[in-house]
Amino acid sequence: MDKTIFYTPDILSNPELPLEEAQHCIKVLRKKEGDEIFLTDGKGSFYDAEIIQANPKHCHVNILKTIVQPKNWKCNIHIAFAPTKNIDRIEWFAEKATEIGVDRFSPLLCHHSERREIKLQRIEKILVSAMKQSQKAILPQLDEMQSFSKFVKQDFEAQKFIAHCYPSEKKSLKDAYKLGENVLILIGPEGDFSEQEVEEAMKNGFQPVTLGESRLRTETAALAACHSIHVLNW
Repeated sequence: MDKTIFYTPDILSNPELPLEEAQHCIKVLRKKEGDEIFLTDGKGSFYDAEIIQANPKHCHVNILKTIVQPKNWKCNIHIAFAPTKNIDRIEWFAEKATEIGVDRFSPLLCHHSERREIKLQRIEKILVSAMKQSQKAILPQLDEMQSFSKFVKQDFEAQKFIAHCYPSEKKSLKDAYKLGENVLILIGPEGDFSEQEVEEAMKNGFQPVTLGESRLRTETAALAACHSIHVLNW
């Protein structure tokens, strides 16, 4: 499959392209009424559709065929991370993790965080672009930023890990992870999690892990964790 994909999250209830996608379809690609285009709702399905109104503000379509695309990874992968001061690095991570395959991102506000807010709408656009570029039909969930303490106290149906750099007894992610199971991995800020945060996470069922001997930047560690789960489940 090598087609231009248009993101239409509400296609089943509203058979019309969102404004930005409609403008790209009609103004840039010069699609006309009767042309067939390829859509995704970001929820696991592709759609073959025919344009029935070629207007850059109101591009209406008729669905011809629904193609359910199962995920090509075997579990739910959830990465919770402390955004870096340089937001470009986190945007790079979000893009690449989406290309590889991930289910959920949760930005965290930690004790050593250098960035205390992020623009979710900007990252959302990057996720949509990465989903379409990598020919996927799954758009990862992107959460609002929340405090570390609030986050770790929530219930998650997954194996839970916290990657940190303090000298302590901990397994590698490879040895700690049980194949095929859903997973949540916490990745800290540039100054690492505080020792109190590590303790709090462990009290709430998170297992400490290492991602290797090298000291990694936040975005590198987050991407390495995501890719490792894919490789282990290959």
